[in-house]
Amino acid sequence: MTAVAARPVSPVLRRDRRRWGWGLAALVAVGWSLLAAVDGEVVNPAGSVQFGRFAAAALSPALDGAFLGVLGTAALVTVAYAVLGTVLALVLGAAGAVLVARTTWGRRRLGWAAARGVLAVPRGLHEAVWGLLLVNVLGLDPWVGVLAIGLPYGAVTAKVFADLLDEVPRGPYEALLAQGSGRTAAALYGLVPQAAGGLLSYAFYRLECAVRSAVVLGLIGAGGLGYQLSLSFASLRWPEVWTAVYALALLCLAADVAGRAVRRRVAAPRRGADVLSRDRVLTAAVAAALAGVVWSWWFLALSPASLVSARAREQAGYVLGAAWPPAADGDLLREVVRQSVVTVQTSVLAIAVATAGAVLVAGVAARPAGRSARGRRVAGSLLRAALLLVRAVPAPVWALVLLFVLLPGVLPGALALGVYTLGVLGRLAAEAVEEADARPRTALAALGARPSGGWLYGVAPQAAGPALAFALYRWEVVVRDTLLVGLLGAGGLGALLASRLAAFDWAAVTTVLLATVALTLAVDLVSDRARRALR
Repeated sequence: MTAVAARPVSPVLRRDRRRWGWGLAALVAVGWSLLAAVDGEVVNPAGSVQFGRFAAAALSPALDGAFLGVLGTAALVTVAYAVLGTVLALVLGAAGAVLVARTTWGRRRLGWAAARGVLAVPRGLHEAVWGLLLVNVLGLDPWVGVLAIGLPYGAVTAKVFADLLDEVPRGPYEALLAQGSGRTAAALYGLVPQAAGGLLSYAFYRLECAVRSAVVLGLIGAGGLGYQLSLSFASLRWPEVWTAVYALALLCLAADVAGRAVRRRVAAPRRGADVLSRDRVLTAAVAAALAGVVWSWWFLALSPASLVSARAREQAGYVLGAAWPPAADGDLLREVVRQSVVTVQTSVLAIAVATAGAVLVAGVAARPAGRSARGRRVAGSLLRAALLLVRAVPAPVWALVLLFVLLPGVLPGALALGVYTLGVLGRLAAEAVEEADARPRTALAALGARPSGGWLYGVAPQAAGPALAFALYRWEVVVRDTLLVGLLGAGGLGALLASRLAAFDWAAVTTVLLATVALTLAVDLVSDRARRALR
């Protein structure tokens, strides 16, 4: 009897109902937010002339020596804030990572969840909000800029570092535990050395972000390029505004290029004769970072004594005493709920605009893997420069510009955040296209497919998942940034916070801040569930 070979059965593609459900929910949320954004009058025709002057000045920036000298000094202040803020964030993040890593807590999930919950408070508030609060305690002290960057970034860094520690092999860690070491010591000596590459790479990425945050802090009076930008903007000196914008772009480009070089070296360490050799670029980067810390401390003339001065203690006691307990009157709570809805609508519309834009530009912005036409290379370079420019300009500046032609509300805030976030997502989506497997596209080209078809069917499906995951991750960041543009009149919880801060109603300020943290946690939870559905 001859055995009959079983016929292979092709796997049946099944529709993932969770993905369809999340997709439908996203469309409903975007439609709901768009209807709220265009409800009533949104255009301010009287501001079109001023907007035209602003746009025209892009081709004629101010280049006089006196103003460039002022910008040079302001750039040094921004760099010093970014360096010291990053160092503080790394110190806090390294200490916090060991305390909140899942590995450290073992099976004690309640303690791990509580530790993670503590981190949600500092990272749930924007750096500018920290700056406004610290100004009321420390005055215009340089520590305001350093702490406003270091505290929230430290909480974010602790979370990321903890995740990196949880992903490395646990063999050395468990061996140290078996020899009687404590969990903290075992984590320091058994986990940290293995994760050192990823930790160093993220540290330089955080420095890039700190440069942009230092600019934002300048908008609220902390000094630096942001402060000079706000002064020129307030006096309607558009050529000076564009000079400051281009200076910001160059500074962000320098941080971006340096960070990218370091991360590339960490990802692919040098070898000599099959043995890991010292990388001079990484050694120089670490040495430059240490020298930068010393110089920044000297340049800003920081004094630890100012943190514990009698005035600081008195102001801190007054603010804390006035801020607790939070205000709970009915009118305020109803307003908090209403403005929370506005904040969600603004963030949803902003991330939708940024995601749609990133999908459109990712293919052209990505660097070609092989040889390509000169026109394609030029178009890609110009588009990458444009993305750098829109993410170098802080979202509040985009909001102020849009408020020339749009009335205050959801729409200007959403568009401002959407444009800024497009600069970030466009870059990330382009990198996802660059990292996609080239074989499907090559196979389609061999079968006679056009380049557009090869990209659409061979590259886009691979890049779609990472791009959507990046967008969902950025949604939490956009919620925090919504508070910032709201401070400038774009609506939402930021506008409510600004009015309460102006009235020194600290109990109401606490209520608004708690609502902001709760909203950020809720968005983080929804975003995490949606990312799981995409895997």
